[in-house]
Amino acid sequence: MQQSLENRTTLENGHASVDHPDSPAAITEPWDTVVQPGPVMVTAIHAGHTIRNSLRPWLEIEDQARLREEDPLTDFFLPSGDTIVRANRSRFEFDLNRPARKAVTVDPEDTWGLRIWSPDLPRDEIETSLDLHRRFYALMAERVEAMIAEHGQILVLDIHSYNHRRNGADGAADPQAESPDIDLGATTLNEAIYGDLLEEFAQGLRSRPVRGQSPDVRVNVRWEDGGHFPEWLHTTYGDAACVITLEYKKIFMDEWGHHADILALQDLREGFLAGLANARKWLAASRGQG
Repeated sequence: MQQSLENRTTLENGHASVDHPDSPAAITEPWDTVVQPGPVMVTAIHAGHTIRNSLRPWLEIEDQARLREEDPLTDFFLPSGDTIVRANRSRFEFDLNRPARKAVTVDPEDTWGLRIWSPDLPRDEIETSLDLHRRFYALMAERVEAMIAEHGQILVLDIHSYNHRRNGADGAADPQAESPDIDLGATTLNEAIYGDLLEEFAQGLRSRPVRGQSPDVRVNVRWEDGGHFPEWLHTTYGDAACVITLEYKKIFMDEWGHHADILALQDLREGFLAGLANARKWLAASRGQG
């Protein structure tokens, strides 16, 4: 799989300049999935940036401000999964990490004070987006159930990123004490069953230096939950699905520009691969004991 299915990337002085085209030719399918044998699903459901053309007359946020609230390049980690899922459209066309009632909203209170859509966004456009939301969850149910039937226990790694320089490009970053380099969301995880898996995964993430330093990896620091997707998985499938949300602080890119640090991304991916290798060993051992 390509690093990004919708973006053009060029190297410039060791960094990548990421171009997000808005032409009709750039419009993609709502999501891409790759299905292979194995118990690990890796998802990047906020990685997309394109928005279907019929919605654009009602879009009020500028492109760069919208990009800042999306999770670009989180698809960089996907190829290591067995089943991999990438959302190609912007989270603002339909947010797959929110319940249907909040998946499309014209209320700025639902979007951190940002006005994304005109208040007169047509109802038929909203319904089109909600239909895509329903189709996604039906697809996930079909795939997750097949994986559980085959493996008994599965691991879902849902990859996101977060901003830590909201005071502006030249402003102070958020304090490190409140902003780990990788925040693992494990609010739905049964620690009695999966606590050791979580720790092995975290140790793998820490084992590969990023810019010469071991990354700060902690659990459940910034959010009370991982969003609707992990909550839905837990409610629907219980302990058969171990779900971990990875929130990568945007130390691998410029939040206020179009540049990504490819070397930092590669370091982070090496840690992700090490953590996943540990998790796969745990899953294999657990299945052998079952």
